[in-house]
Amino acid sequence: MKIIDSKKLTNLKWLNMFNVSYVDKNGDSKIWQVASRVKQPKCVTDDFAKPDAVVMVPFHKSKEKMVITKEYRVPLADYEYGFPAGLIDEEETVQEAACRELREETGLELTRFIKISPSIYSSAGMTDESVSMVYIECDGEPSNDGNEGSENIEVIFVSREEASRLCKDPSLKFDAKAWIVLIKVPSTAL
Repeated sequence: MKIIDSKKLTNLKWLNMFNVSYVDKNGDSKIWQVASRVKQPKCVTDDFAKPDAVVMVPFHKSKEKMVITKEYRVPLADYEYGFPAGLIDEEETVQEAACRELREETGLELTRFIKISPSIYSSAGMTDESVSMVYIECDGEPSNDGNEGSENIEVIFVSREEASRLCKDPSLKFDAKAWIVLIKVPSTAL
């Protein structure tokens, strides 16, 4: 398998489509469509080091509960349960983006970093978008004063048991990363 080049199909601000030319294991030339947040797909530039976004997994120290969000998502035409998240600005570090996005989306203050993942990918068949999962502690009172006009975010504090119950409700829509973190799997299922 060898990547040859890419052709940009759209010219949008946040996300673009590309045709990526490659040679498959049989030596046949192929085209794959890829959505990317960068100027050239990462498979062409080989620049996989910096994640595109951060996803915070916050634990609120004073309330001793996890923080999740219920956010309206246009592609779902509904609310999605997940974690505070957002794009990393060009000159920002993962830590700076985590502090900024947590404050903007929830009004909460990040007090301690616990663990930061490397770049991870959740839908590599469609996109090269990567995120860093940032496990944190936070404090303060929730506020949506930092939300943009296109954001409709509700902050919810949950225990592990409450989170697990939400995850088991088939009528709710969940971000895949949040569901994996929040679901309580019985030890007998492992």
